[in-house]
Amino acid sequence: MKPFFSIAAAATFLAMSALTPNLAAAGETAATGTFTGANDHITTGGVTVVKTEGGGAVVILDADFSLDGAPDPSVGFGKDGEYVKASDLGDLVNIGGLQAYVVPASVNVDDFNEVYIWCDQFNVSLGVASLN
Repeated sequence: MKPFFSIAAAATFLAMSALTPNLAAAGETAATGTFTGANDHITTGGVTVVKTEGGGAVVILDADFSLDGAPDPSVGFGKDGEYVKASDLGDLVNIGGLQAYVVPASVNVDDFNEVYIWCDQFNVSLGVASLN
């Protein structure tokens, strides 16, 4: 089982948290949503997808984000109730609070209408946010 919060993840989290207001200011909000828990997990809080200048994108889990805990959680996109593994943005940095995930250039955020918190170990959704 992977730890929820390693030293490297902590450094990334702190750096991204410091940059989050700048990323949001330098980009355009593409979509927002609110998490709902799944598979007997409690997942709450908001998510914002921001398109940055230069064609990139960032997924921001809002300060009110919370997950009750699970092994091996990650963040990714889905469409119409189906998680898309190829959209994986990496391990969930922390089970609560503000955090940001850079979307790889190979992932087009316009192809998706949901953000998932996904359990890789058990291949199930822990929470999903429909994007508006």
